[in-house]
Amino acid sequence: MGDKKDFSKIIAGTMTWGRWGKKFDTEEMTELIHFCVEQGISTFDHADIYGGYSTEKDYGNAFAQSNIQRDKVQFITKCGIQMVDDSRSNKVKHYDYSKDYIIRSAEQSLENLKTEYLDLFLLHRPSPLLNPEPIAEAISRLLEDGKIKSFGVSNFNPTQIAVLETAIPVSGNQVEFSLTANEVMYDGSLDDCLIKERMAMSWSPLGSYFREDNSQTKRISKSIEPLLTKYNATADQLLLAWILKHPSGVFPVVGTASKERLKASMEATQIDLELEDWFLLLEASKGHEVP
Repeated sequence: MGDKKDFSKIIAGTMTWGRWGKKFDTEEMTELIHFCVEQGISTFDHADIYGGYSTEKDYGNAFAQSNIQRDKVQFITKCGIQMVDDSRSNKVKHYDYSKDYIIRSAEQSLENLKTEYLDLFLLHRPSPLLNPEPIAEAISRLLEDGKIKSFGVSNFNPTQIAVLETAIPVSGNQVEFSLTANEVMYDGSLDDCLIKERMAMSWSPLGSYFREDNSQTKRISKSIEPLLTKYNATADQLLLAWILKHPSGVFPVVGTASKERLKASMEATQIDLELEDWFLLLEASKGHEVP
């Protein structure tokens, strides 16, 4: 299994790089890959579905053009969600975790990304029909063949992981975690990562702070204001510093395609929020003091 130390502390999420967002061409994507690596962001997070099953391939073309050595970067990708999309004949959105489909998805991602191996391969979301045996057979084959270095999940709770681990070890879990969406601190998900030494990753690490104007974000904005000067930091850096303080050692998956914000994200790893400032922000998020 892979080691958490193999991944950069800030992970570049590619979901909005292609058709689902910025629609970068090959040159633009190549330039952004180079910029990330120059900042110390060497890990890139993908999923087969991004861009309607197109962004992996776009990224792969850009990475091939970058001439960056493969061992200098790490690729994470996910499989399992079957979308209703013009590129597929699906009648309804569903999950497919059959042995053949998992292997085929991994091999397609390898082809798309123009690489011989994936550093971390995730099941994208839990299926109500989750059966650990065919998953274990597929993952064991991929590990033995050297097509993946490690195996994990995304959006799984501890019970769902425990079901999987009756048949195959799970080395990481990518969950929604931010100041505005922090349920994983209370439902056992981050505790499970800490106990089992799994790699904890956070998607949408800035939460709804910049997207929504509601009572929660207003409270957070008021509490964060004096901290901007105290830490000589921006709001997004403090939001990242807040989740980085969790003892599970969270790796934020930063979805921005902005060079300025990517650079700022790496700088946020140097901020150590004082204990009471951390709880001040938690109180603002919850709207009441801790019990």
